[in-house]
Amino acid sequence: MRKPCCDKEGTNKGAWSKQEDQKLIDYIHLHGEGCWRSLPKAAGLHRCGKSCRLRWINYLRPDIKRGNFAPDEEDLIIKLHALLGNRWSLIAGRLPGRTDNEVKNYWNSHIRRKLINMGIDPNNHKLYQTSPLPHAASSSSRHHHHLNLDLTIAFPPHYSSSPTFTLAEEDDDNNNNNNPKPTSENMDESNPTLLLFQ
Repeated sequence: MRKPCCDKEGTNKGAWSKQEDQKLIDYIHLHGEGCWRSLPKAAGLHRCGKSCRLRWINYLRPDIKRGNFAPDEEDLIIKLHALLGNRWSLIAGRLPGRTDNEVKNYWNSHIRRKLINMGIDPNNHKLYQTSPLPHAASSSSRHHHHLNLDLTIAFPPHYSSSPTFTLAEEDDDNNNNNNPKPTSENMDESNPTLLLFQ
């Protein structure tokens, strides 16, 4: 089991004072970061090593970049997040002057919402899928593009290649030589009923 970084008794908690910040800055300028476990005692601070490390990395480092994120930084965060996921320390390592905590907070408070409003899933950086249709509609829509709506009329095999359409006999008195049965050549005369099959 790993030993705690410091004795919890007698350590200060809460906000750092200006005097504590200055002690930490002065010590690191003289001796470097070194071992965070032993640094608080050597620097005369009643803080745990983890608290000193986070205070230095996130607030006191001289190379920390202050202010809003630039558009190119935001684009880089999005691209790196698509590759690395929530590995904030690795992402921050490619953004000079930015801390992992700052990058993570900016992602959760700004970039994540922006991607969602654009219809992009912030977890996998893919477009959100539309909600599925009901089963009946979806089953028909899946095959809709396979339907052939071109209608054709197929003639029985015993018809010739150029079939002749005959009209229905509406009255026996019309069957005489003076009034021959109309064929497909004089079909434009009225709206007769076609006999397609005999």
